[in-house]
Amino acid sequence: MSVLVVTGTDTGVGKTVVTAALAALAKERGASVAVVKPAQTGVPAGAPGDVDEVIRLSGVGTTFELARFSDPLSPAAAARVAGLPPVSLAACATLVRELAESSRLVVVEGTGGLLVRYDEDGATIADLARSLGAQVLVVTGVGGGTVNQAALTLEVLAHRGLDLAGLVIGRWPDAPGVAERSDVADLEMLAARPLAGALHDGAGRLDRAAFVAAARCGLGTALGGGFDPAPFRAGWG
Repeated sequence: MSVLVVTGTDTGVGKTVVTAALAALAKERGASVAVVKPAQTGVPAGAPGDVDEVIRLSGVGTTFELARFSDPLSPAAAARVAGLPPVSLAACATLVRELAESSRLVVVEGTGGLLVRYDEDGATIADLARSLGAQVLVVTGVGGGTVNQAALTLEVLAHRGLDLAGLVIGRWPDAPGVAERSDVADLEMLAARPLAGALHDGAGRLDRAAFVAAARCGLGTALGGGFDPAPFRAGWG
């Protein structure tokens, strides 16, 4: 049994695609897998959300979206604006523990970054990971303020005594520039370990068979794939 919490250095870095890749590889090797999304924000009722994307890409059907808010805000702010109760991460932890009794892998995908607020008391996905004793997989972008955002996220992980499962680039560009290439060395230095994976931008638009192949190439051995950071680093993907 294993629980893995997926968080990001920012929004739009590819958390859902990485979550789907983890689920797809677990399913491919015959492991029972469940995916939990504590809060979906920025998507109206009835529209496909992150969990639907995970199902489409991975074929995994044991999925749970615990709350949905249409405003593109933090879960706490979105619940407040909608006049709805906030997400209970304590209830989420109970569900994850129950799922972990019958699933080989439970993947929990957070909303936004590690310290995004889920309720008015300031509960975060970091608190959930700590209560579950789960490792945290950090999904990062490249370019812009990536290195600073990654440094802040990793510092919070260390400060809170959370175990880093690895650092994955969620959207590696087809034509990386000097900024993106430079970020690879900086990210590995920050994490004090090689990259745990890099998925090409656009992987989420693939059909299922092609996506599973991309996941296999894009995630490292500890995550069920065959990604080797050395040739990636040498050839820049």
